[in-house]
Amino acid sequence: MDNPSPLVIDASGRDIHGEADRIRAHGPATRVVLPGPPDVEAWAVSSPELLKRLLTDPRVSKDARRHWPRFAAGEITPEWPLFTWVAVQNMFTAYGGDHKRLRTLVAKAFTARRTAAMRPRIEKITEELLDHVENGLRGGGSVDLREEFCYPLPIRVISELFGLPEERAPELRELVDRLFDTSADPGEMTAAYERLYGVLGELVAAKRAMPGDDLTTGLITARDEDDARLSEQELLDTLVLMISAGHETTVNLLDQAVHSLLTHPEQLAHVREGRATWDDVVEETLRYEAPVASLPLRYAVEDLDLAAFGGPEGVVIGKGEAILASYAAAGRDPERHGKDAGVFDVTRVDKEHLAFGYGVHFCVGAPLGRMEARIALPALFERFPALRLGAEGDALGYVESFISNGHRRLPVRGS
Repeated sequence: MDNPSPLVIDASGRDIHGEADRIRAHGPATRVVLPGPPDVEAWAVSSPELLKRLLTDPRVSKDARRHWPRFAAGEITPEWPLFTWVAVQNMFTAYGGDHKRLRTLVAKAFTARRTAAMRPRIEKITEELLDHVENGLRGGGSVDLREEFCYPLPIRVISELFGLPEERAPELRELVDRLFDTSADPGEMTAAYERLYGVLGELVAAKRAMPGDDLTTGLITARDEDDARLSEQELLDTLVLMISAGHETTVNLLDQAVHSLLTHPEQLAHVREGRATWDDVVEETLRYEAPVASLPLRYAVEDLDLAAFGGPEGVVIGKGEAILASYAAAGRDPERHGKDAGVFDVTRVDKEHLAFGYGVHFCVGAPLGRMEARIALPALFERFPALRLGAEGDALGYVESFISNGHRRLPVRGS
C-alpha cells in the first residue's frame, strides 16, 4: 500500500464524476475510505481493462462471510451504512458454487422468453404514462419527468413481473430509495430493510397460497422443488435484489438519457436525422452516465499483484482486502475511450461500458432494462418533439448516494 492518503468517498454523491476523476488521477487502482463509521478501506478500481480481469478472476470473491476477515470477525456490524450491501444472501454476494446455484435458479424464472413477453405491456404502460405527462404539460405547464415517467415505468414493470400488487408500488419505491441512500442514518436503512422483508414475506405467502404466472411464483417453485434449493432467507434476499436493482438502475438510465439528450441537442438531432439509433443513445448513456456509479464490494481471496493483471507495477491488493468497482470512472476512462471520454457522443464507435457489470455477475436483468429504455425514449421524444428542460444544473439536485447515479428531479416543458 504505497499511497499513504486514501481518498475519502463522499457518501452524498453530490459530485460523482468529480470524484471519479480524482480516483482515476490516483491510478488504475487506489485506496479509498468508504462512508462510515467504522472506517473501511477498499481498493477503488477505475481502469476498465483491469476491472474486467479482476471481475472474471476466481481469486476475487463477493462473499464477505468467507473472504472479508473484518466481516467474519464481527467488526462490520449493522451500524455500518453499507452493511446490507455485503450481508444479504443472494447471488449478488455469492461466490463459486453458491453463486452458480443461485444464478441458475434465478435464470429458470427470469427467462428471455418472459422478458420478451413483457414488450406489449411496457409499450402500453409507456403510453399511459405519456398521456399523464401530456396532461401536465398542457398550457405551458411543467412536469417532473423523473417522478412521473422515469420512476413509475420500471416500478410498474418489475411489480408486474414479480406479481407485486400495484398499490404497494409507492411503498416499494420509498424503501428502495432508502436502501440506495448511502448518506442515510444506518438505523433508518436497517428499518427500511426490515419493512421491505415484511412486504416481500407477505408477497411470498400470498403466492404460495395462490400461485401465479410471475417471477415470485417461479422462485418459490425453484425453492420448493429444485434439488439445489433456495433457503427461505436466500429466497427473500433474491427478491430484494431483483426488485430493488430491477427498477432503480432503469430509473437512472431513463433519467440520464433524457437529460443528456436535452442538454446536447446536437446529439438528439443525430438520432432524428438517422445518423444514430436509439440503441446508440442507450449504450452511450450507459457509458457516459453509469446508473450505478460504484458498487460495493469484492474481496481478494489471496494476494493479487496487479502487474499480473496488466495493472501497475508494485501494487498488491492483499488477501482479504476489499475492492470497489468504480463503474462511473471506468466509463469515462481516457485510456479506453480517448481524450473525449468525458463527452456525450451517440455517434461514438466504441461505446463499451461495464454498467451492467462483467463476468459471472453480469446483471441478469440487463435485457429488460435495455428493452424498457429502447421503448420509452423514442416514444417520449416522438410524443414531445419540442421537449426542453425546465431547470438546469444544481436546481436538478442529485440522488444522495455514491452508488446510484441520478437526479433528484427532472422538470421539463413541452414547448
